[in-house]
Amino acid sequence: MGKIAFVFSGQGAQYSGMGKAFYDVSPAAKAVFDMADSIRPGTSRQCFEGSMEELTQTVNTQPCVFAADLAAARAVAEQGIEPDFVAGFSLGEIAALAFSGALSDEEAFKLVCRRGELMGKAARENPGAMVAVMKLSPEQVEELCRRFEKTYPVNYNSPAQTVVATTTENADAFCVAVKEAGGRAKKLPVSGAFHSPFMADAAEGLAEYLKKVSFSQPVIPVYSNYTASPYEGDFGKLVRAQVENPVRWQTIIENMKAVGVDTLIEVGVGKTLQNLCKRTFDDIKAFKVEAPEDIKRLEL
Repeated sequence: MGKIAFVFSGQGAQYSGMGKAFYDVSPAAKAVFDMADSIRPGTSRQCFEGSMEELTQTVNTQPCVFAADLAAARAVAEQGIEPDFVAGFSLGEIAALAFSGALSDEEAFKLVCRRGELMGKAARENPGAMVAVMKLSPEQVEELCRRFEKTYPVNYNSPAQTVVATTTENADAFCVAVKEAGGRAKKLPVSGAFHSPFMADAAEGLAEYLKKVSFSQPVIPVYSNYTASPYEGDFGKLVRAQVENPVRWQTIIENMKAVGVDTLIEVGVGKTLQNLCKRTFDDIKAFKVEAPEDIKRLEL
């Protein structure tokens, strides 16, 4: 029998109402939202009733998506389904660390709140844009980036999708260059140029905060966005590094497959990671779980 991985979604997939279905029926999920509200009052209300304008502000997005992700994972585990490995996309990595036992829920939530504050501040002070590039290889995207100042490949998502961070002034011209190269470009509705040097101040601030954070050895291996391998060594350094460096998602999935993962369950918000997995491998079963009925559809 193959192995199971839980993957935790990241910023960008949020929507009003996320997590409510699990909150209503799962004691384990409700406990996550109650914990979030005890530290940051109003988190559940934002998840369940917040406007998209409210939810797309980084300072709100990160704690809300974290809560919805971790609640979904706990609801799945409550049904007796446990993963062999976990990983999270960007923000989702903090939820993965909590689920794995590397951080307590409370410590992880406080970390996410601080991370959101710092990244939101960096986005305001160092404005940038993000562009998803489709139908071009990562190598082609890297070559295009070299033609523009302050333009970086930051999310290596699949063989045919790479996300780029750039300046707001360069974004339109970069999209034109992508089209001329035979690709397709789409500007993303995000508030900053994440996982790039635009986030250097946020990474520095997070490094200072992480001096107070105590990590434990995870009971489930957690794959790092920065190394694409399981966490080892200085965990705080890895958490800090992923804020200003690329997310190597495709390599994470390739490395999981190499150790026997044949089933991937995206827990939390949306189905972006499920779709990226399907575009990378056609022999891994990929599912999304963001409501109780999704658990019944799992083919394990």
